[in-house]
Amino acid sequence: MRWTKKSTHDNGRENPATPRTRNWKTRVRATVAAVAVAVGLAPTAALPAAATTAAAQQQARQVTYVANTNSNTVSAINVRNNTVIATIPVGTAPIGVATTPDGTRVYVTNALSRNVSVINTATNAVIATIPVEVNPVGVTVSPNGNRAYVVNNGSNNVSVIDTAANTVITTVTVGTAPAAAAVTPNSRFVYVTNTGSNNVSVINARTNTVVTTITVGTTPSGVAITPDNFVYVSNAGSNNVTVIDADTNAIVTTITVGTRPAVVAVEVTPDDGTFVWVANNGSNNVSVIDTDTNTVVGTVPVGTNPLGVAVAVTPNGDFVYVTNNGSNNVTVIDANRLMVLTTVTVGNTPSGAAVANVQGAQEQAAGAGVDGVIDNIMG
Repeated sequence: MRWTKKSTHDNGRENPATPRTRNWKTRVRATVAAVAVAVGLAPTAALPAAATTAAAQQQARQVTYVANTNSNTVSAINVRNNTVIATIPVGTAPIGVATTPDGTRVYVTNALSRNVSVINTATNAVIATIPVEVNPVGVTVSPNGNRAYVVNNGSNNVSVIDTAANTVITTVTVGTAPAAAAVTPNSRFVYVTNTGSNNVSVINARTNTVVTTITVGTTPSGVAITPDNFVYVSNAGSNNVTVIDADTNAIVTTITVGTRPAVVAVEVTPDDGTFVWVANNGSNNVSVIDTDTNTVVGTVPVGTNPLGVAVAVTPNGDFVYVTNNGSNNVTVIDANRLMVLTTVTVGNTPSGAAVANVQGAQEQAAGAGVDGVIDNIMG
């Protein structure tokens, strides 16, 4: 059961309305995780139109990328048929995964090799390796696509990467044992969970300085931000989720979920509202939060020790991918009916996951200009 939106208060938050079953065949869908516009890549009119090939058509799809920590690989799952289409070698102990808004790149943190692998989604090959600090775990890419933020758990800081050059431009000190990060929709602020100091650092993305620190629950782990600028922080030690208004940095409420909540992800549905999915590592399930009411509206059993969550929005419905760290597989959930569709076997101890809207290789080249053509040829 889901909720449909009705009226809106002056502050932009919706009034909860009567519950109804989601009509997944007719509604138009959107998501925070996959932005429809390629930001920062200007098309070049001088380039000739590339001929469509079977390979390019095959690559024009949605792909879920899963980091397999103990296999030192990333599994690429085709969302259309939930099969693994590629297994990509990366660094040592990959954990975090993030995709660029245009779907052309995947950033993977390698905790033990202290670097980040950059994957070209057209070829599913690593095209760059970026040194960072100690024990990088979380990673996120700004909605404008210009920056990637890498959370270094062992050195208590965040590496800021220029995604155009794939180089670190600065490092920002945050709290103790940071775990995850998320960027506001306008790309101006970065929220970082600090598991060792039980707080969240807020970074001004223009100055790359911490502007405030917010005390939350015990062992804050995951973080996600909704389009209307509310921050959801999963507190693994207190079994709840803290909701922060990013406009004021005030705590709105705290929501009880399952045991040892780990990662959170946002699902946006224009017809039915916005939902936050929380992987509960200790209770082997996922809690679904309706952001209109900030209440748990569903719980879905998954595999053993779920750790990562990613949302895929398709014309046929919304699908949630949950990595099960203890059972070496990924649970695929039909978000509209809150039911498990299938389970996909991946590598050992899967951790982070992210969905990319992958274009064909020729389409990527035409959209990225001369630099994109060179990159696709070399990558």
